[in-house]
Amino acid sequence: MDLALIIGIIAAFGSLAAMVTIEGASFASLLLVGPVVFVLGATISVGIAGATLKDALDSFKAIPGAFTGKKPDFAGTVATLLDLADVARQRGLLSLESSAEEVKDPFLASALQGVADGADSEDLRILLEDQIATWSKATRVSSSFFAALGGYAPTIGIVGTVVSLTHVLGNLSTPDKLGPMIASAFVATLWGLLSANFIWLPLGTRLRRLAELEAERRQIVVEGVLAIQSGTSSRALSERLTAMVPYSPKPKRSKSKNDASAPVSEAASAVGP
Repeated sequence: MDLALIIGIIAAFGSLAAMVTIEGASFASLLLVGPVVFVLGATISVGIAGATLKDALDSFKAIPGAFTGKKPDFAGTVATLLDLADVARQRGLLSLESSAEEVKDPFLASALQGVADGADSEDLRILLEDQIATWSKATRVSSSFFAALGGYAPTIGIVGTVVSLTHVLGNLSTPDKLGPMIASAFVATLWGLLSANFIWLPLGTRLRRLAELEAERRQIVVEGVLAIQSGTSSRALSERLTAMVPYSPKPKRSKSKNDASAPVSEAASAVGP
């Protein structure tokens, strides 16, 4: 579990709280219900208007995953592929069909089934890369949705400020109240900027990064399965796959290469989002 998003957002709002405290300002003056409701409500509404309802619902469903930040297990995936290579050499490629039924990663299972069915390597590569491309397009929808909210929010905040200032100009006969009213008017702009830069944009960026990492893991699966199909040696396969792993140590295989049951025990660690 990667807590980067949670830590970052808490630290950002903590920095704001520290500034307010140092300046001796009032938190109550920044938490006016009207501007906050308008900015957040209108931002989400226009975001939905600019997408499809399904896109919006899928995007909000992706929020918990962004906060938990489950990163792909690259080392576990490589270890699983190495163990599967041992099984294929000992029992033949047809034995991968049973392994495909046991692994919990649907993408890896699909790739193993293709090998067991005797698919041509080039046709199998095209099929798997098409699956990655289709999945990537679907995951980019959530990232784009929140990035769009980050673009709308500041402008909506300005709209709220203009509305409030219009109210201020209608009350020039009470000069003693103008100061607080003008200050309140700019709260909408504040929350437009805050929500964009403290919530929506980081959320969209986070989802995009997690999707990129999972796409990289799936590409490792593609290369590993095709290498298994071609009979690449364990040493060559290990070096090739390890070179594709971003910022990770060389994976340690938990089973000996003579243990044919290794894929079952290692498959769970290869599960990606």
